[in-house]
Amino acid sequence: MTTLDPISTPSCPLVRSTSTVVPPTETTPSFLIDPKNKSYKHQYANIYFTRLTMLRSAVEERARVRWDGLQSEPLHVARVLDIVKSQLCWVIGTVYMDMPLKPNVLEDIGRDHSIPAPPPREKFYCDEDSVMLEDESGRIKLVGDRVSEERLVTGVIVAALGMETPTGDFEVVDMCTAGLAIFAEEEILGSDAMDVDVDLSSTRDEYVAVISGLSIGSPSPADAQIQMLVEYLTGEAGGPEDQQLASQITRLIIAGNSLSLEEYNEEGEDEKRPRKFGASTQANFSPHPNLALSAHLHDLISALPVHILPGEDDPSGIILPQQPFPRAMFGKAATFESFYCESNPAWLRVRCDETESSIPNEGRTSSSKSNHPPVTRSLLVTSGQPVLDMYKYLPTPPSSLVSIAASTLRWRHVAPTAPDTLWCHPYRDRDPFVLRQTPDIYLVGGMPEFGTKLVGSEDGSGRAGRCCRIVLVPSFSQTGILVLVNLRTLEVQCVYFGVEGLSAGGGEQQPSGDDGDAMAEG
Repeated sequence: MTTLDPISTPSCPLVRSTSTVVPPTETTPSFLIDPKNKSYKHQYANIYFTRLTMLRSAVEERARVRWDGLQSEPLHVARVLDIVKSQLCWVIGTVYMDMPLKPNVLEDIGRDHSIPAPPPREKFYCDEDSVMLEDESGRIKLVGDRVSEERLVTGVIVAALGMETPTGDFEVVDMCTAGLAIFAEEEILGSDAMDVDVDLSSTRDEYVAVISGLSIGSPSPADAQIQMLVEYLTGEAGGPEDQQLASQITRLIIAGNSLSLEEYNEEGEDEKRPRKFGASTQANFSPHPNLALSAHLHDLISALPVHILPGEDDPSGIILPQQPFPRAMFGKAATFESFYCESNPAWLRVRCDETESSIPNEGRTSSSKSNHPPVTRSLLVTSGQPVLDMYKYLPTPPSSLVSIAASTLRWRHVAPTAPDTLWCHPYRDRDPFVLRQTPDIYLVGGMPEFGTKLVGSEDGSGRAGRCCRIVLVPSFSQTGILVLVNLRTLEVQCVYFGVEGLSAGGGEQQPSGDDGDAMAEG
């Protein structure tokens, strides 16, 4: 008679690790629009003037450190129109990309609306593009190999070192941006602590789980993978090792595109109306996907805290920053205090306290204090619209989605192309997308593929040695990927969900519940 092997069970009961949301400080960025500032009568030019004012001092400080020691002693010019011909100087301004293929609102208004609009371009980039530098006084054209090497987009604040040519252009020899801002949170480990030999197998680091693009209600739904995801996060699926890792996940972040965008059919009763400048295809949302999403959220929130952000395909305003979903649309899930509706972008401060850790030892369990001190991490989360918009400006290769996300940290701006080709709120006296602080973790949802990178300071400032972890989160409905970020070490893991014989939304089939290797920084 055949005997079955006993089902392996954990040596000790598993308890989910916890983390808490720390209240924001006075310097914590906020992307919420209060009722008194919900006005659309202001001109968008105010954003560019405000952005230049907010970042000018940081760019100037870094430029002086970089260029003041030159033998030629370049002159600092306060305004673009004050540039002196045939003299080496440097000036600070806002980049404007003059691109023939970029959408033009005037052309959209003046065209014949009886003719369907052409489909959106995948890229605005072409060889005829030119780079301008402008401020409140005027504009000048930047030329030279150094300009193309910098891979700029509209809205970036830079300092350009060079000389005006007889034709009126500015020949650039070097460029400087603001660089990384100070980190929002204090350093948790010193150099001495890093030298301590710690047995990682006996520690329980806390993780934050991130997904994007559930796309519930799409023509090719990933219902099976989503159900497996829910069972994995609630500890109902997988072996002991899978359940051990799942118990270390302290919270889940859903970075946009939870619902699918249902487009009008060409042969339907509703005709496709002409799309305005920069507008997405008109959407028709059915209530049934929302009920399915609410049911999944209810199951998840009973096990761990959940943060949900709106995305481009979700029933939310298209302009950035997208405001939080109304809690009432999620039914019973909204009754939990551990359910958070966030804006897009969102800035979160998460704290992991020092806890007792249970360490298995030859069948016995002993409790000992964790070697890890309390840690607070700042997380900047977006649903991906700014990065995807900047991707249209640059040639690929050499640019990539990861390098573009890293550039936003060095530019100290999350969405520099807004409001040129990316819709945003017409702020008058502030630009909320300016980064006064650098987060520890930068999560970008809505990406076509997974990617990660560690970004550190390139100068010799006090920020040297500290890094920000960038994570590109792909669409779950297409890839079946759940991303785990270690809140203490900033290491990244991927968990793949798949069903034999099926693929998630037409994406590449992956083994069910297998842990991906930690991605090396690069």
